[in-house]
Amino acid sequence: MGRLQDKVVIVTGGESGIGLASARLFVAEGASVHLVGIEEGLLGEAVASLGEDHASATTADVTDEAAVERAVDACLERWGHLDVVFSNAGISGQIAPVAEQGSDGFARVLAVHVLGAFHVVKHTAPRIADGGSIIITSSIAGLIGFPTLSPYVAAKHAQVGLMRTVAKELAPRRVRVNTLHPGPTSTPFQDDIELRFTGEELEAANKFFDDLIPLGRHSTVDEIARAALYLASDDSAMVTSVTFSIDGGLAG
Repeated sequence: MGRLQDKVVIVTGGESGIGLASARLFVAEGASVHLVGIEEGLLGEAVASLGEDHASATTADVTDEAAVERAVDACLERWGHLDVVFSNAGISGQIAPVAEQGSDGFARVLAVHVLGAFHVVKHTAPRIADGGSIIITSSIAGLIGFPTLSPYVAAKHAQVGLMRTVAKELAPRRVRVNTLHPGPTSTPFQDDIELRFTGEELEAANKFFDDLIPLGRHSTVDEIARAALYLASDDSAMVTSVTFSIDGGLAG
């Protein structure tokens, strides 16, 4: 028996990176997954790699509330119930001092991370099974500040506030709500941030961030997935309203 045997998980941002790595692990642990993302082609490839007996998908932008509601409906129609929600969609935004940030770009980052997570939680909370788990991917940037990243840092901190509120609201139903806080993780998403943040070539940009991490290296997507599995499974039955860091000691 897997740790998520017969559970149903919805994963936003599920077509690549941490979302897809987590979906693979969830399926290996007995779950069925419904992936939500904006890249239709990648979603199709992900479902094919996971197997249609274990995975399905809906193309949706989490900033579109109606699209999120349709995605949740599609998950319930395909699998019949919902046990775990992994709200994982995100973008990085502009890297510039706050005085040079564009308002539209700042608002877009908040829309994807904060409004998007709100839409996902709003439309899954009434339908998730009692004793279930909601996980919101924040970031180490949701716990500490970084210069030139004000949109991303503000959005990731805001997700923590959303999590803490919803955790109290859903506690009577034993639904746990937590935020996951990856540090620098080896993905194209992180590479893009590091290239723009440092202005260096990729190897030097990666090393700059490695040198910030006490354990001396980036995390892997599989390591983040194992943390998500812990929060998704009954192993974390008494864990709620927690900011769970996997960052090699960066925020310590």
